Amino acid sequence: MLLPSLELQIQSLPDNPGVYQYYDKEGKILYVGKAKSIKKRVASYFNKIHDTAKTNVLVKKIVAIKHIVVTSEQDALLLENNLIKKLQPRYNVLLRDDKTYPWICIKKEPFSRIFPTRRMVKDGSEYFGPYTSFKTVNTILDLIKELYPLRTCNYDLTQANIDSHKYKVCLEFHIGNCKGGCEGYELLENYQKQVDAIREILKGNFKESLKNFKIKMQEFATTMQFEEAQKIKEKIEVLENYQSRSTILNPKISNIDVFSIISDEAVAYVNFLQIAHGAIIRSYTLELKKKLDETDEELLELAVVELRERFQLLSREIILPFKLDFGDKIKVTVPQLGDKKQILELSERNARYYRIDQLKQIQIVDPERHTNRIMAQMQKDLRLQVEPRHIECFDNSNIQGTNPVAACVVFKDGKPSKKDYRHFNIKTVVGPDDFASMEEVVYRRYKRMLDENLSLPNLIIIDGGKGQLSSALKSIDDLGLRGKIAIVGIAKRLEELFYPGDSAPLYLDKKSETLRIIQQLRNEAHRFGITFHRDKRSKAALNSTIETIPGIGEKTMLTLIKHFKSVKRLKLAAEKEISDVVGVSKAKKIYDFYKKE
Repeated sequence: MLLPSLELQIQSLPDNPGVYQYYDKEGKILYVGKAKSIKKRVASYFNKIHDTAKTNVLVKKIVAIKHIVVTSEQDALLLENNLIKKLQPRYNVLLRDDKTYPWICIKKEPFSRIFPTRRMVKDGSEYFGPYTSFKTVNTILDLIKELYPLRTCNYDLTQANIDSHKYKVCLEFHIGNCKGGCEGYELLENYQKQVDAIREILKGNFKESLKNFKIKMQEFATTMQFEEAQKIKEKIEVLENYQSRSTILNPKISNIDVFSIISDEAVAYVNFLQIAHGAIIRSYTLELKKKLDETDEELLELAVVELRERFQLLSREIILPFKLDFGDKIKVTVPQLGDKKQILELSERNARYYRIDQLKQIQIVDPERHTNRIMAQMQKDLRLQVEPRHIECFDNSNIQGTNPVAACVVFKDGKPSKKDYRHFNIKTVVGPDDFASMEEVVYRRYKRMLDENLSLPNLIIIDGGKGQLSSALKSIDDLGLRGKIAIVGIAKRLEELFYPGDSAPLYLDKKSETLRIIQQLRNEAHRFGITFHRDKRSKAALNSTIETIPGIGEKTMLTLIKHFKSVKRLKLAAEKEISDVVGVSKAKKIYDFYKKE
């Protein structure tokens, strides 16, 4: 039977690609795995009996699950490789050897060679990758060889050796794959320009190469050399489809610690990534409960000191989202772009997902606490005097003025209360006038609530901009409710929130829970209104095609139309055919009606 703590951890896992880690009761690492969806993959371990005894034993020992979220399956594959080699989990076998994924090396030497390798040598050469298979590496190298003629020999092509005619051109020169730098037939400057272009391609920046190839393709096409133009076109297509290297590893970034922070009203989450030899070897998220109104800067400063002491970190450079001072011995980098910025964003993403996991667990274990937190957050975000426990949202629906209707949806404690939803047929407005329609339905809704002495909402949301909000306010004023109920309008284009008497809109964080709930209200009101409008329009269209027959109700006629497909077929049907559908008595009335007609 699954432990309650494990079940809770699985329910809160994200559906994103990444790496998961299993730990036993003593905190020892058991297994590291990768997944396209962490949640589905981890859950699959616990919902069946496995074929191998080893896996069944592993599952019985699992007490804790940790995870690292990444952007793609390829990144997950590479990160899994690094963590297994670093942590050496007992139940991982396949990747515990000393083999690594392949890189592409641009050798630091005159007339630089470009070749694949599994071993990185710190001699100033550049390494690109790693790649998940040699097939990918060979495809890229084949592409480069087609684009640019490069040497494949391992001669030491110093200027002195070239001038002394130490080397002779080989077969590669004669078949056009090399331009003969060994005998001085190609200048070092021209060769290195090609290497610069290849470097940009390996980085994913091949805009200039594409531009040059397109010019060449056009030249070949102009001179009717269509076969050559097609070859260039194929090269362009390969370049356009080429994916840049993984963001998980970069040999230029070594022995650096990365820290990021995500916080809300009560708690801050600090994620830490340790980078060694260009690879992530550790990820940890620290949860800090706020006692006072501490800033993110203050909390992150405390967390960095604590984590460096806890894990005995000795790196001299740390990456942070903002500038902090840790003395002269530690360099603080606040990246704005490039690989370091991508790693910082990865850390922030993991902090954000850790927070989501914790909130999911609270929602499952203590739903009341979860609701209280959201209500308090909405009150602060929307600048309300009270928590919005009862929210109502209005939306109009019509097509070219026909069958105008409106909808009111109700949320209580942040969740839909469908029994309180209401439809409105517009009664006093002629033509497509959204403003007047909004004024009518808001007045009717709250006039009735006042008459019936029902509890009023804490917040009214109007789907629309300033115009609809002003119309709704007229009704609020007429009913004497100004100041007793908060009211805002939401404009769809930029998700702007408008307040009465304030010309400047409020913009919420696009990822905030407050905006998500408001969007859910707006979308639910739109769905509810559109459904009612379609039903009304369909009913009106149907009523215009069928006659009113004495003694026959609308439901019977709908059943007949559904069976006979049209009124014309119903008119031509025999009495026996009709009676088979609705009975003898009704069939006689219908048949006699059409016979007289």
